[in-house]
Amino acid sequence: MKICIMKNNILYKLILPAAISALTFSSCTKKIDDAFANPNALTKQPVEELLPGVISNMAIQHSANGTLYGPQNDGLYFGRYVQFWATNGVGNQYDQMGDNFINRSDILGSIWAMHYYGMGANISRIIEWGTEEKKWDYVGVAQAVRAWGWMTLTDVHDDVILREAFRPEQLVFKYDPQPDVYEEVKRLCHEALANLSKTGDGMNSANLARSDRYGNGGDLNRWKKFTYGVLARTFHRVTNKSIYQPDSVIYYANLAMQANNENTNITWSNAGGTGTYSYWSPYRGNIGVLRQSKFIADLMSGINTQFPTNSVDPRAPYIIRENPLGTYKGIRPNKGSDLLTDVNERPDNFWGGAFSITAAPGNDDACRYIFKNAPLFPIMTAAEIQFVKAEAMLRKRDRSGALVAYKKGIELNIAELRANYETSVPTALRMNDTQRDAFLNNPTIVPSAANLTLSHIMMQKFIAMYGWGVTEVWVDMRRYNYTDLDPATGLQVYREFAPPTGIDLYTNNFGKRIYRVRPRYNSEYLYNVDELNRLGAFAPDYITKECWFSKP
Repeated sequence: MKICIMKNNILYKLILPAAISALTFSSCTKKIDDAFANPNALTKQPVEELLPGVISNMAIQHSANGTLYGPQNDGLYFGRYVQFWATNGVGNQYDQMGDNFINRSDILGSIWAMHYYGMGANISRIIEWGTEEKKWDYVGVAQAVRAWGWMTLTDVHDDVILREAFRPEQLVFKYDPQPDVYEEVKRLCHEALANLSKTGDGMNSANLARSDRYGNGGDLNRWKKFTYGVLARTFHRVTNKSIYQPDSVIYYANLAMQANNENTNITWSNAGGTGTYSYWSPYRGNIGVLRQSKFIADLMSGINTQFPTNSVDPRAPYIIRENPLGTYKGIRPNKGSDLLTDVNERPDNFWGGAFSITAAPGNDDACRYIFKNAPLFPIMTAAEIQFVKAEAMLRKRDRSGALVAYKKGIELNIAELRANYETSVPTALRMNDTQRDAFLNNPTIVPSAANLTLSHIMMQKFIAMYGWGVTEVWVDMRRYNYTDLDPATGLQVYREFAPPTGIDLYTNNFGKRIYRVRPRYNSEYLYNVDELNRLGAFAPDYITKECWFSKP
């Protein structure tokens, strides 16, 4: 017993000084930490300061630690796959439906970086800290944007990292199949809607508007409609499968934006400095080699056999460019200006310069549409939703309902262009009400319900989303395998769309078209090799592997 007491006394004497020393050391450490904060430590920030960067990622991000992440960057390349535009020369692998994997490049990894880096932990913190502060509006917006991010990410990559995402302690990650990602999109959308519908607590529309001034302006109704639009898109992805539910698509489309003042758009401050301008602006100078395609030019000129009006679509000068002759011509992928031997037939560039000019002008005075320095850049519009609804209704064999939605989609697109993009369109080329009405009353454009086809809907949707809706249009074209036939006509759904073939198709595709892009090179091919081998992502033609959503 004495020995035990002695031992305990010694132990006590040893512990007490150690405890006092630990307290002293802890106090010193706290003072040091307060004076010199660890820049790598998790420091709580106001959610108000995190949300603007998250929203900017929906178009393009610019930050000190990572930049050029977002759909605008990848869209420069996806836009070639759907023939929004092409390069003004030959030999470009993206015009050929290829990628840049051979050069170990991060090109086509911008949406990947947007979702996992630009939005990633920032959205997680908004949800965590916003929940603690009961700022349900911030939480709901963050969840809605994350749902959109998951949808956009899997739309272009198929399998992605879902369950193990946003774990900073991990170095390698397992990939999850696309159906699981779409289910997560739906789950997040419903959580977002629940939070956006709350009242009281820390909800404050004026406070939200401060962080959301370049997006939806703090308007919760617009964020709800955006979220319903994400649900409509997600349910509509699987039109080729037996699980497709047109009634669900129509239900969510009816809850999404119905008018242009409910659209979700992104804009920039135009205040000076790289991050205050659109990535496609002359200030940024990134689209100097792009020219409109023959496909869009023929559509807008009444030459395409789907809309053979032999007259110019009154929307043409709003979204594409005329040539020195005042007509609308375009180029073919990997062909340059081969068909336009007369230099006067070659279209101006998107900034208003001559076809041969690739340098950006000093200002955006001659730019139009979404190619100005700080345009209104759509993320989702009421016109798009109407075309989604029209396709679902036609598939359901509700022809009269499909026609109503189809016509409304065109009307909304026209109104949107006239209200938001008439700047810099020459007065003589601006649309008036008479031209609008004549266009809408042309049975070639708006047929009877009995004559409405998938081609009508998909090609008018293509026009309405020209430029900005690159990823969504690429989803549509892959759903129709680029050249699928319309069962009502026996002709291509996308009439006269001609994907590159033969020597114009990227050599590593082995004669096949592109259906997905690879995960980002520098975050996956260097560190996540085992998983990529499991997916077969080192194969030269991995990009031609069809995504789950478009398979039967």
